[in-house]
Amino acid sequence: MSGQPSEPKAIILYIEDDQASQRLVKRVLESHGYRVFVASEGLEGIAIARQEQPHLILMDINLPTMDGQEITTRLRSLPYFSNTPIVAVTANTSPGSRQQALAAGCSGFLTKPIDVVQFPKQVESFLQGHRDPLPEGERSHHLELYAQRLVERLENKIYELQSANQKLRELDRMKSDFIILVSHELRTPLTLISGYAYLLKEKTDPAVQDAPFVQAVADIANGLTMGVERLSQVVNEIISVSRIASGTLDLALGPTRLAIVVEQIIKEIRKTCEARNLNLDVAGLEELPMIEADGTQLKIAIGNVVNNAVKFTPNGGTIAIHGRRVGDAVDLTIQDSGVGIPPEEHRRIFEQFHILGSIQHHSTSKSAFQGGGLGLGLPIAKGIIEAHNGRIWVESEGYNPENPPGSTFHILLPIQQG
Repeated sequence: MSGQPSEPKAIILYIEDDQASQRLVKRVLESHGYRVFVASEGLEGIAIARQEQPHLILMDINLPTMDGQEITTRLRSLPYFSNTPIVAVTANTSPGSRQQALAAGCSGFLTKPIDVVQFPKQVESFLQGHRDPLPEGERSHHLELYAQRLVERLENKIYELQSANQKLRELDRMKSDFIILVSHELRTPLTLISGYAYLLKEKTDPAVQDAPFVQAVADIANGLTMGVERLSQVVNEIISVSRIASGTLDLALGPTRLAIVVEQIIKEIRKTCEARNLNLDVAGLEELPMIEADGTQLKIAIGNVVNNAVKFTPNGGTIAIHGRRVGDAVDLTIQDSGVGIPPEEHRRIFEQFHILGSIQHHSTSKSAFQGGGLGLGLPIAKGIIEAHNGRIWVESEGYNPENPPGSTFHILLPIQQG
């Protein structure tokens, strides 16, 4: 019917970093009924090409990240684009540039500035199957030159990546050193505050002094002590994760009984469990063989996993700690009746600073349900366990706070190091 727009002739992708050229080509081609997509660099162009599957690809030769010849080589390796017309549109008219573009796989070579009258006809010609000729002898010669240039470019990129990687390693080392240094500096005032808080507690005896005043001072001292302990835990976590990341975690290996390690952990969390009505079920640890390990570090690792179970188990739930021997290793399981973990998070929870769920839902208490933290407990546990040549992983059906499915953490430790 007269007056109705005609269907687009073809889909054309134009890869060009100059916006003025983008606008001109897009306007000219769309005025002739083509549907035009534009991209400013090679990787974006390849992504659009895969998604839109254009009938014709136009591109500049001099592009950031990947030049037009490299983009052409990549596109030609993809099945859909093995025969798609790819035309270089460039102001580069240096000797051999046309031959190298054709040798790299381009169907044609057009120069800028484009002729707005002839350009649509040239595009239609390439869509109809036209190819700029390149004699076989010239193709082989320029293909060899192109291959040499690619190898040289690849070599330069490798040097750049090695240099950048070295700088990143140095920055990472400096970061770790700085974190450890700052953490040690924080320990000095924390020790002083802790000492004075202890003296305040020692000097306050309601039996022989003004009871209300003394009780108030004692409460202040208790508050100071709790704050210092919490801050000390944060400092120790930061130091631990920095040492693990930098590979400077030293283990003092010796005979270790996991039953004693877990007993110490249970002693520390018992008050919290009683306050939140959490049931503790410990079984099978006394039968485990003695293992070669750093008991202090293992206490931190296992304690972090147990505290994580406490944090994500609703009041009235159960935490079970069981052990069994598996060949030349022991398998310690910490099972809870908590909210569970989504399958896609099973690996990520062991990454530094990763916190499950929204931080708005976390309280300031580390022992309260879904309590706060830096997201370092499980990464530290993973680092310590792997330093013992062990493994840690989690099993959980998913996350459901309404009907908690629970989680089971496995800690597999070798009996002997070697």
